[in-house]
Amino acid sequence: MTETRVVDADIQLIQRIIPHRYPFLLVDRVTRIVPNESAVGIKNVTFNEPHFQGHFPGTPIMPGVTIIEAMAQTAAVMVGVSLDMADKDLLVYFMGIDKCKFRRKVVPGDVLELHVRATRGGSKVWKFEGLAKVGDEMAAQAEFTAMMDLPQE
Repeated sequence: MTETRVVDADIQLIQRIIPHRYPFLLVDRVTRIVPNESAVGIKNVTFNEPHFQGHFPGTPIMPGVTIIEAMAQTAAVMVGVSLDMADKDLLVYFMGIDKCKFRRKVVPGDVLELHVRATRGGSKVWKFEGLAKVGDEMAAQAEFTAMMDLPQE
């Protein structure tokens, strides 16, 4: 019987895999990475983030598009771990977002869990299902497709 390897990625490993940096690095940690299958991203939502200055003043709400981007960054880290892409300049591009729904506001103080599962992968094009949760409440869900721009050897 083959044992499934489960990996966690701290912020240092995340930055070695994906190129995003402040203010657009939207995951603080990625846990429970099962290579080629799934992962859970953690985003600690704080009032200091730049989008809260304008979305919306007096009633800060994390924009839905940044929630979906955080899902995609979680998926990119999972792929990066799966393909051993640390320090190899992996770039990932959205190709499509489908069945996107928002169910709960995400506000400063929330801990956003980003559950992603690969439904197709192993090459340049991967498909994922994503679910964003705060506690037991669903905040958002989406299916998305991304292209991995793998560096040439």
